[in-house]
Amino acid sequence: MNKRNTKVLSVKKNGKNGNSVLGPVANLELHLQPDWWRRIFNSMYLKTDADVVEDKIITKSEVGLFSSILQASKDSVILDLACGQGRHSLELARQGYSKVFGLDRSHYLIRKAKSIMQQEGLKVNFKEGDARKLPFETDMFDVVMILGNSFGYFESTEDDVKILKEVYRILKPGGIFLIDVADGAYLKKNYLPRSWEWIDKKHFVCRERSLAKDNERLISREVITHVEKGVLVDQFYAERLYNRDILNEMFSEVGYENISFHGSIETNSLRNQDLGMMERRIIVTAQVNKDWAPEKARRNGIKNVVVLLGDPRRPDIIKPSSVFDEDDFLTIERLKEALGQLPGYRFSYLNAHHTFYNDLLKQKSKIDFVLNLCDEGFNNEARKELHVPALLEMLDIPYSGSGPQCLAYCYDKSLIRGIAKEMGIPVAEAFFVKSDDNVFDLQIDFPVIAKPNFGDSSFGITRESVANSIEELNDAILQIRQKFGYENPILVEEFLPGKEISVGIIGNPPESYTVLPIVEEDFSLLPPDLPKICGYEAKWMPESPYFKLLRSIPADLPDDVEKSIIENCVKLSARLECRDYCRFDLRLDANGVPKLLEVNPNPGWCWDGHLAKMAGIEGVSYSKVFDLILMAIEQRMMQNKTEEPIILRQLVY
Repeated sequence: MNKRNTKVLSVKKNGKNGNSVLGPVANLELHLQPDWWRRIFNSMYLKTDADVVEDKIITKSEVGLFSSILQASKDSVILDLACGQGRHSLELARQGYSKVFGLDRSHYLIRKAKSIMQQEGLKVNFKEGDARKLPFETDMFDVVMILGNSFGYFESTEDDVKILKEVYRILKPGGIFLIDVADGAYLKKNYLPRSWEWIDKKHFVCRERSLAKDNERLISREVITHVEKGVLVDQFYAERLYNRDILNEMFSEVGYENISFHGSIETNSLRNQDLGMMERRIIVTAQVNKDWAPEKARRNGIKNVVVLLGDPRRPDIIKPSSVFDEDDFLTIERLKEALGQLPGYRFSYLNAHHTFYNDLLKQKSKIDFVLNLCDEGFNNEARKELHVPALLEMLDIPYSGSGPQCLAYCYDKSLIRGIAKEMGIPVAEAFFVKSDDNVFDLQIDFPVIAKPNFGDSSFGITRESVANSIEELNDAILQIRQKFGYENPILVEEFLPGKEISVGIIGNPPESYTVLPIVEEDFSLLPPDLPKICGYEAKWMPESPYFKLLRSIPADLPDDVEKSIIENCVKLSARLECRDYCRFDLRLDANGVPKLLEVNPNPGWCWDGHLAKMAGIEGVSYSKVFDLILMAIEQRMMQNKTEEPIILRQLVY
């Protein structure tokens, strides 16, 4: 263990709001997290840097300068990489550029960019993603820009080189890369070791800075304070100090040509106080001179996709009638209509589980990949959901969604709780009830909710599952055992009184992914005697008041709560190896703390399900949801492939 990390830090609780705040720090670098950039770009970033990044006059001036350097036509395909809240890409759209894309890692900033775009009626294709693994096809862009000193955040220069290589890949032959980055040589001599300034009438920020031990990065600390609420944020970040010689060398080694430096930008803000890394920036352009990618690697032809579904010939105990009914067949028809709207694919469908193996084996040479929508499980048995991807792996056929191990983990609610707790992710308090346990012997704080530890689609979770006494809990457990068998374990959780929310992710954290708008269940129309849950009745029983009155609405959450929810879901998705799309269910406790309930890999894909509802909030159609999922699959396949890459279409909506 590195001894310097064992040092006990002086952590204090701010008396007004309870935030953890460090006292005086002798060495800023010791407190820097390697992935600081995952957390810092939020509403506080927009507040502290508003004098530059929220100033439309500065942005308009910068875009005018960059446009004069680039001399790009209005129909050029342009990527604003690390676009933040889209200030430059949106200004480009205002000025008539019609094919503008923006990509950033921050969910908050991308959501902000989309909101501004919709308010102003502009057209920019915004997407979340990692600049080191870009979700775009080779030879796609005429221009790529990294603006506003958004380069040099990573721990190593190797990561910055990865960005340069990815930009080189996605630029067309003859394409131009423009970057504006802090003038490292200037800042090494002129940075302010300490400063403070008023952000507005209620907030001020104090900053400390020092050079890293290697003299190559500037470490900064910001303490943001509200005059009434006290310290809001105590955060550390670092940026690499590149000079012209180093940039020229890096660009040349990657293969760029015609590398040019276009002077410096000196920012003049209305606040005109501590400008930090934005005080003086270098403007660099470089050109890509390469051959077009070989036609065989471009693969813009039709892809053959086999869609696997549940078997309508077999019973399915999760469905109310235990068989596929008219609503199920309507759902499948809507699926086929949605997929039929997507260009570039030829879809075929398999649902006879007893012939899965032979049918797939016969078609194997013609299949590009399988879209696995068999969330019912093999032979419509939920516990055998993992059998389908296991079969596809045995046949060596690429497929969508999570693998067998992930599905096995997530089917066990208690196991997921343990993994989440190990990662520091809050979960509801609970205990595990085995077949021979007597609940009357347990010490229980009511209310609680009983649910099958192994289960799917809220099967076994009804209004009777919520218990306010030991007698009600015993009845709830008895009902579950009658449905699931007496040998199966039951999870009894504290019944949390706060909002019930769902988070959807499309893509593959920690690289490229999109967090859909978070939804909460609106219980306001339910009769007061019914427990506020979204269980089996809400999903499967049309005559139930839950089915009739419950609806999903955009979640109304404080920024810090939403931020922590997204961070935890993204971390857990990567840890469990959820792939392509997944959903997380959480509930807030009495203090507004979000606690994990379940993880749903390969969640419901139906037209009126949660994923479709989440996407609909941002105007994304049911068909486009599948377009996003298919792109995520192809991107993952491309990144995992060792030979010629599969090139993707780019989704525009």
